[in-house]
Amino acid sequence: MPMEAHDIEHMIRAAFPHAQITITDLAGDGNHYAAEVIDESFRGQNRVQQQRAVYAALKDSMAGKAGALHALALTTKAPD
Repeated sequence: MPMEAHDIEHMIRAAFPHAQITITDLAGDGNHYAAEVIDESFRGQNRVQQQRAVYAALKDSMAGKAGALHALALTTKAPD
């Protein structure tokens, strides 16, 4: 079953409560999303570390064939 953008935002927000989060449904099918997450906790981390932290918040939804979220293009950064 496809996920809704607000569900993805809710899971990310649980791990990053003060983040600026933007979710975009890339294909309009509820399966292919882009997420931009801007959070102060990313300061001093490289992109891989930042993205691992976000994927950890989503891991149950992305796990294997049973995962409801099939594709996520992820952009992360600390605030300017």
